[in-house]
Amino acid sequence: MTLTQLRYVIVLAKENSINEAAKRLFISQPSLTAALKGLEQEIGFDIFNRSKNGISLTVKGSEFIGYARSVVEQYDILDAKYVSKSNIKRTFHVSMQHYTFAVDAFVQVIKQYGMDEYEFEIHETQTYEVIKNVSDRKSEIGVLYLNNYNKAVLEKIFKDSGIQFNPLFDCRIYAYMHKSNPLSKKKSVTLKELDDYPCLVFSQGDHNSRSFAEEVLSDYDYKQIVRASDRASMLNLMVGIKGYTLCSGIICKNLNGDDYVAVKLDEDETMTIGYIAQKDTVLSDIARKYVEELQQYKNEILL
Repeated sequence: MTLTQLRYVIVLAKENSINEAAKRLFISQPSLTAALKGLEQEIGFDIFNRSKNGISLTVKGSEFIGYARSVVEQYDILDAKYVSKSNIKRTFHVSMQHYTFAVDAFVQVIKQYGMDEYEFEIHETQTYEVIKNVSDRKSEIGVLYLNNYNKAVLEKIFKDSGIQFNPLFDCRIYAYMHKSNPLSKKKSVTLKELDDYPCLVFSQGDHNSRSFAEEVLSDYDYKQIVRASDRASMLNLMVGIKGYTLCSGIICKNLNGDDYVAVKLDEDETMTIGYIAQKDTVLSDIARKYVEELQQYKNEILL
């Protein structure tokens, strides 16, 4: 196994085409095919499925590519620091469910580390993608929640993917809404009171199972539901149709402003916010700093 072979398969995974990957690598297609075949023979399994429509990663191949990316990235850092003396930037990637506080923590890390030595990437995305990005090592950390309803399903996926869930803090459940909502001035609300207003939920795409829902109490029979794919649309819907969503109650006014409020839900349900990371990986310094920033929001939890 060579570093060149690892670079080849990383490009192949991105292009999903031997022909396109060969063009990008400036080598012939037969040479690339031979290099791939040699690597697969050495490791004892197929990295890619082949079809007339191109290539796609196998299950084992997806795991292998994650490790390959880590090896190549670490080599490039060592080369830049000690050999070529070039100014290569390190990267820090995070995936998360739609949490403003997780974005705010990311902002604080950027401010502390600066962008001279690092390139940053953040993905506010669907639950399945958060898990997959960490599993494939596209993100070092993923931020999501567990509760009694989704715990068994997600923990099995974590185990199968070589991922570990690390709890940060427990939260009560709140209804998040715009101040124009008639319920916004109440100290607490019931699900029955909320039935008069649309429940806003984040779409989970092809993985719309309730176990992947970003909102707790996903098994409740809501009278009105509107799905949205991003947080900006969700906030607009809270204004336009007086909708609400269920959340942890942690509000970052510096990002969302003070026109939105969290009203305590009159239910005993709780959620555990945490982060996922590869089981066999020691977190980088910047990742540990991000976790520290996340832990600060424990002081913001509403009672």
